[in-house]
Amino acid sequence: MEAPVVVGIDVGTTKICTLVARAEPDGRLRVIGVGLEPSRGMNKGMVVDMQAASDAIARSVEKAARTAGLEIASALVSLAGSHVSGEISRGVVGVSGGVVDARDIQRAVEAARAIAIPHDREIVHIIQRSFRLDEQESVREPLGMHGYRLEAEVHIITASKASVANLRECVQNAGVEVSHFVLNPLASAEAVLTDTEREMGVAICDIGGGTTDLAVYIGGDVWHTAVLPVGGNHVTRDLAYLFHLPPSRAEEIKVRHGHTIPSAVPSDEIITVRSFGEQETVQVSRQEVAEVIEARAREMLSMVRHELHRSGYDGLLPAGVVFTGGSSLLKGFKEIAREELGMPVRIAKPEKIFGMVDRIQSPAFATSVGLLHWAQLLQTAAMPLEPPRHHRPNDFGERLKNFLRSLFP
Repeated sequence: MEAPVVVGIDVGTTKICTLVARAEPDGRLRVIGVGLEPSRGMNKGMVVDMQAASDAIARSVEKAARTAGLEIASALVSLAGSHVSGEISRGVVGVSGGVVDARDIQRAVEAARAIAIPHDREIVHIIQRSFRLDEQESVREPLGMHGYRLEAEVHIITASKASVANLRECVQNAGVEVSHFVLNPLASAEAVLTDTEREMGVAICDIGGGTTDLAVYIGGDVWHTAVLPVGGNHVTRDLAYLFHLPPSRAEEIKVRHGHTIPSAVPSDEIITVRSFGEQETVQVSRQEVAEVIEARAREMLSMVRHELHRSGYDGLLPAGVVFTGGSSLLKGFKEIAREELGMPVRIAKPEKIFGMVDRIQSPAFATSVGLLHWAQLLQTAAMPLEPPRHHRPNDFGERLKNFLRSLFP
């Protein structure tokens, strides 16, 4: 029997990446189709030009379908943007029979999710965090425990209904149905985080072109999410503005010559560029370029540090911060991130994939690959895959159903 096919479309501010893969019995993903296309009509994770975005997505899908030799009918799609927000909700129910069963847990979660949300917002994810049974707090798996009052705590992620609808329509215009939206850092986490990091406490930070997406994992579950309105494109715009460069040339300089530690760059190293309105080339100090990049990188890291502090979980992250996204590849970034955040830092690339992976084994494609892992979990309940820890009954099928119920409304 041929392995099932899974598809993910990462619609970013900088690039659109469509991946097609087969989920092998050993849990790995064999990538059989890749469609990379420069992003159009997107800004800070949101659609700003429907036609341009639809066309770019269609080209990306077409490339992936052609290389895979398959028609793409539906896919998981990434979601980002400052319109995304998260909040904590609690629900309380009485335990029937004095012993907690699966129905009690489901009723408690349903009570927690029954919150009033504005008419212009919709629920994207509902993630179980922990339970309280009578006076006992921080119960992770209440199934089978004795008690009379069960309280569930969930993390509810909502998004602008209009922004989600715009993105869905763009994907549909490309001939693809959206099976589910997945928040960027949650997708990236599936591609790069280890079980030990999730259990100990870790933050994943995906620095995209228009946004920096953050998720905190403690005890195996998501405890906090945030989307910060700053990303790698801000660095590019800084360079373009200060040195009077076209954005494409500024991006090239950032990638090829960029560094986040000016003192690590020779003071006499010069970059030759052609600026706007100049027929002749001009020379720019690479150290000056590094100073511009450092200033913006430290600002982004300061925003990450502030958000972690605001969440109240910054002291519960012994595994530190795992960075993904293209901007994390800047030379010296890990060093200043460790300095600014005061905790362990690592730069991660996707794992457990093979096949057509030459172009996607990079931190820049963590979200893209993570979407495949999510699609694999959603589509292949019969495969021996262990889902991320939420509520885990003994039976695998029941574990999977409860996990999916906890993540999607």
